[in-house]
Amino acid sequence: MNFEKTKHGNVVVIRLEGDVMGGPEAGQLNEEINSMLDEGVLEVVIDLGMVNRMNSSGLGILINALTTYKNNGGELKLASPTPLVQNLLEITKLNDVFENYSSVESAVASF
Repeated sequence: MNFEKTKHGNVVVIRLEGDVMGGPEAGQLNEEINSMLDEGVLEVVIDLGMVNRMNSSGLGILINALTTYKNNGGELKLASPTPLVQNLLEITKLNDVFENYSSVESAVASF
């Protein structure tokens, strides 16, 4: 998994790319999220449009990020899930937990 972040006004978009399966990248993403909170970034969109595969560890990364943000007064939303990721969110009922948008633009506009 690779990720990059871009800023859209007050909203930071983190684009995940590749296989979201946990491992060392999960720690890097977690560090990035904590760093953004330290900088006062409270509105985040995670772009899932370039994710090839995701397993339960990948879902855990998303849940951890959401929990961290909510506990610190922020909001985290998902955007552009691939059909595979959307199916995974529906099967696990996490589509009821996350605010999920069909595009990055609509997710950013929702803040």
